[in-house]
Amino acid sequence: MVTRYRDVLALPGMAALLGVSLLARAAITADVLALTMYVVLGLGLSYAAAGGVAGALTAGVALGGPLLGRMIDRRGLRTVLLATVAVQVVFWLSVPHLPYGILLGAAFVAGLLMVPAQAVTRQAIAAMTTAEHRRTAFALESVQGELSYLVGPAVVIVGAAEASPSAVAWGVGAAVAAGGVGIAVLDPPLRAEGEAAAGAGRRPPRREWLGTGMVAVLTMAFGATTLLSGVDLAIVATLQEAGQVSWAAVVVAVFGVSSVAGGLVYGALPRPLPTWLLLGLLGLVTIPAGLAHDWPWLCAAVVGAGILTAPTLSTVADAVSRLAPAGARGEATGLQSSAQSAGFALGSPLVGVAIDASVPAGGFAAAGLAALAAALTGGLLSRRASRTRHPLTEPRRVEVPDREPCRVDAGAPR
Repeated sequence: MVTRYRDVLALPGMAALLGVSLLARAAITADVLALTMYVVLGLGLSYAAAGGVAGALTAGVALGGPLLGRMIDRRGLRTVLLATVAVQVVFWLSVPHLPYGILLGAAFVAGLLMVPAQAVTRQAIAAMTTAEHRRTAFALESVQGELSYLVGPAVVIVGAAEASPSAVAWGVGAAVAAGGVGIAVLDPPLRAEGEAAAGAGRRPPRREWLGTGMVAVLTMAFGATTLLSGVDLAIVATLQEAGQVSWAAVVVAVFGVSSVAGGLVYGALPRPLPTWLLLGLLGLVTIPAGLAHDWPWLCAAVVGAGILTAPTLSTVADAVSRLAPAGARGEATGLQSSAQSAGFALGSPLVGVAIDASVPAGGFAAAGLAALAAALTGGLLSRRASRTRHPLTEPRRVEVPDREPCRVDAGAPR
């Protein structure tokens, strides 16, 4: 297992890219919490008002993903990164000085033009790796995502306790900007050498790649994050009923560590598993977690779901990179980010309704059933796509198994 990861991290520029993008992703993961704390503690408004700002930011991210991806395909990586960094610097510096109404609109614009660290990392992984290393690299990317969820919000909470909400907002903005500038300096390749030579200047129309197979993968991406968002709320509701809500952070941490471990093990396996199977298993093991009624049992109950989380997300990213042609990979990864953002936005309200209508255990059931429905839909669509795919219409991906991985700009600082 160690050998496979050592080989991936030894690829020129890969370790630097993962390190810099982790900084940006951890800050982006914490941006909603930073805004929530500012609205509640800094402006003295309600959590409902804070939810409005968080919702505006999330909606902007969901809409902006494919737009930024398309701009990257057309204008290049550095242009888009530096433009989005400039927007983030202006927004986060302005947050402590904006009244609520203006903050609401500014948050939407900031989400629309959020630094696309996650999507760019996925594009670069697809370009910098061969088929032999790609699944392992995407497993590392999923582990990186889990680490960002463990680190980012925790740092914001500690910062708010030690400093002011305004200082936390500035810190988050500085980290987002630093990560975006770092990726721009590295300027990782977004197309493999063979892809660039074969399809230089050609942007395929959407009908060539946004077909049944891609819709299947995006559906499963949506289902996975719907489950994850819902599970967080179900954990809090279960422990609140037991009078142990202060232990929620421990349960969430156990979930995250389990996901990291699952992602590392999966990335070292010799063969991949179908996305629909992993998502279906994730849904199945989530449902019985509702039987736990105190924090030690809940920690044990979420381990199974945690182990399957990073593998599921990594197979989604791998599938998108394989189905999207090089000339449209930016837009495709943007669509993936939008699907996952939409899942995060829907998961909490869906599970909240289930909890209000029944018991906290109903939240785990609702989250698991949503994932099962997405897995079933994605599996059926994938099967249909495999039956109807034709060589003339199938998106082409240029594979050059014997080539050396593309190098990050040799002049870029490490």
